[in-house]
Amino acid sequence: MLIDTHCHLDAAEFDADREAVLDAARAGGVGGFLVPAVGASNFDAVAALSAAHPDCRHAFGIHPMYVRQACEADLEHLRERLADGSAVAVGEIGLDGFMQDGSLPLQLRYFEAQLRLARAFELPVVLHIRRAQDEILKLLRRIRPPGGIAHAFNGSLQQAEAFIKLGFRLGFGGAMTYTGSRRIRQLAAELPLSAIVLETDAPDIPPAWAAGRRNDPVNLGRFAGELATLRGMPMAEVVEATCANAVAAIPGLAGLTGFRPPIGREAR
Repeated sequence: MLIDTHCHLDAAEFDADREAVLDAARAGGVGGFLVPAVGASNFDAVAALSAAHPDCRHAFGIHPMYVRQACEADLEHLRERLADGSAVAVGEIGLDGFMQDGSLPLQLRYFEAQLRLARAFELPVVLHIRRAQDEILKLLRRIRPPGGIAHAFNGSLQQAEAFIKLGFRLGFGGAMTYTGSRRIRQLAAELPLSAIVLETDAPDIPPAWAAGRRNDPVNLGRFAGELATLRGMPMAEVVEATCANAVAAIPGLAGLTGFRPPIGREAR
C-alpha cells in the first residue's frame, strides 16, 4: 500500500465529494494520507479528518504563504495544539521565495519559531521550499529539527544531498510526470531510493494527464508507476520502499497501512 505524504484533503475543492475521493484513492492502493495544515484557521479541519478516518494523519503548522494572515497568538495556539499529541509533524512550514510581496522577513520569523517548536516537541517537519532551498538549509543546520520531508522537491542535486544529509526525505509527485521537468525526473531516477517519498499535494500540482484540473490522491499509484519507470525497477519495490521511507521520515505514520519495514533491510 502507498502513503500520500502530502495532500490537503480539507481543501474546499473536495467539499462536494471528499468521501468519494478518499474511497477512490483507497481502491487505487493508497493506504495512508498525511494532511498538513496551512494556518491556525484550519487546525480543527485537519484534526477532524484524522478523527473521522483511521487512515489519515495530520500536521499542524503555519504555511509561509499565509503568514500575513497569522498573528503572534497563532504560534502559542500552535504550541498548545502540538502539546495535545495528535499531530505527527509540524507542517506545512517553510519559505516561499517565489512570492514577491515583501513577506520574506515575516516568513523567516514564523519559520524559525516553528522549527524551534518542532525541536522542542521532537516532531519532524513538512517543508515548503519553493525557491528557498539554501535559506531553509541554513536554518535547518542551525536549529536541527528531527528530520522530515522536503515537499515538492525541485532543487539541485547538491541541495538534495544537503537535505538528505540532514535526515530529510524528498517529496516527488505530479511535477515528475511532465517530460519537460528534466531536472526533477533526473533526480527521481538517480537519487537513492531511500531518500524519496511520494505525494500528490492534492488538489494542487496536477499530473501531466490532468493538467489544469484538480489533482486527486488516487493519482498516487500512477506516480509510483512513473517513478518505477524512471528508475527501471518493479513498481512493487517502489511502493515498498517509498512506504518505508515515509514512515522513517514521519514515524507517526507507522501502522497506517499495516506496513512494517523488513528487519535488517533498508530501502535501496
